Amino acid sequence: MTYALMSLPFVAAAVLAAWAWRPRDAAAARRRRIAMLVAAVALFVLTAVFDSLIIGTGIVAYDDGQRSGLTIGLAPIEDFLYPLAGVLLLPAVWGLAVRRWPGRSPRAVAETAGDGTDDTEERA
Repeated sequence: MTYALMSLPFVAAAVLAAWAWRPRDAAAARRRRIAMLVAAVALFVLTAVFDSLIIGTGIVAYDDGQRSGLTIGLAPIEDFLYPLAGVLLLPAVWGLAVRRWPGRSPRAVAETAGDGTDDTEERA
């Protein structure tokens, strides 16, 4: 089994989750796409740098028979599928949580922060 084939179920699950829990509002969808693009670029750069470091120092080695052969730096292209899955999955899970518990959205939390109420006793 190749590394890409092992990653496929995770990426597929992330794609399905991202599609299922996408924002319905066009403006929110656009903001999410921009945020995901920025996060993906940052994670891909970090993956390229740090994977190259750990491969170059010999901490990690890959079986050449299980790789596609494409690399960015020393990092096999398959290593970039996990950050991609994370970039897709995290906003989807966040969107699901906000829909499921609307009172805990970042806006609702910010609005109630510092209003003088302390509901810790109610939760205990």
